[in-house]
Amino acid sequence: MARIAPPPVHPRRLVFLGTPEMAVPPLRALHTAGFDIALVVTRADKRRGRGGAVLPSPVKVAALDLGLPVSTEVDDVCSVGAELGVVVAFGRIIRPHVLDAVPMVNLHFSLLPRWRGAAPVERALLAGDAETGVAVMAVEDTLDTGGIYDEVRVPIGPTTTAAELRATLTAAGATLLVGALEAGLAPPRPQVGEATYAEKIDPAELELHWDCPADVLDRLVRVGGAWTTFRGRRLKVWAARPVPAEAGEPGQLDGTTVRCGAGALELVEVQPEGKGRQPVAAWRNGARPAAGERLGP
Repeated sequence: MARIAPPPVHPRRLVFLGTPEMAVPPLRALHTAGFDIALVVTRADKRRGRGGAVLPSPVKVAALDLGLPVSTEVDDVCSVGAELGVVVAFGRIIRPHVLDAVPMVNLHFSLLPRWRGAAPVERALLAGDAETGVAVMAVEDTLDTGGIYDEVRVPIGPTTTAAELRATLTAAGATLLVGALEAGLAPPRPQVGEATYAEKIDPAELELHWDCPADVLDRLVRVGGAWTTFRGRRLKVWAARPVPAEAGEPGQLDGTTVRCGAGALELVEVQPEGKGRQPVAAWRNGARPAAGERLGP
C-alpha cells in the first residue's frame, strides 16, 4: 500500500473526480458551499447512441456549466495545488503516486465493508438488503478499504427501484459530503465487519428465469433492464409486481401475470425488441399471446 498523507482537517481547495449523473449533485453541492474547485477530472467524451454522437460525461457538462476547468488526465490532479481530492463514481484507477501527492476522500454508496466495488446500489437491492447507505471514506490504493469519516443509513423499501435508490443516496451523499468537509476531517474509523464485493452487473444476470420465486425476480426488475424472451425475441420488463398464485408452469402467461417458481409476477410495463417502452396492455393487444403461451426459452 502506498504512503498516503492524511488530508487537512479543513480543506478548501479541491479537485473533483467523477463521471456519471450520480456524481453531479455532489459536485454542485461543493460548488454551492463555496469550496474552491481547482479542477474536475472525468472520462473523455464518448460516442453513444445509434447516431454515434460524441457526448461528454454528465460531470463534464455540469463542470462547464459551473465554469470549472476540466481534464481527462488523472495526473493533472498533482499540478493545481489542491489540498484534497473528492472522488464520486469516477470509474478509473487512481495510481499510488497521485494519492501520495493529493490525499483523497470517496463518496461510496453502501454501508462499508458491505458492497465494496462497482455496483453497490444494484447488489444491495438484488440481495434483498433492508437498508444501505452512503459513506465519506478515505481513498487507499486498494479497493474501497479506507477508513470512514461519516456515513448515513438509507432504508430500501419493498418497491424501491435502483433509480429511486440512487436518487435518494445521491442527495443524502451530497449533504453528507459537504457537512463532513465543513465540520473537519478527524481521523477516520476503520471499517468493521465482513467485506462483500459488488461486481459490475453483467447483462446476462438480468435475464428473468421464471423458475425463481417471484420476489427474487421482482428485485431483478427493480434493478432496471431485466429481460426475458417471447416467441424468440427479447422482451424487457421495466415494471412489475409480485402477486400470489397457485402452482403452475414457470413462465406461463395468464393475462398480465407470469407464473414463477413461487407466486407470480404481474407485468406492468414492457419493451418489445425494436420498440419503445409501453404498458403491458398495449403489448398484449399487439402480440395477442395465445392461451398457455410462455415467456422465456
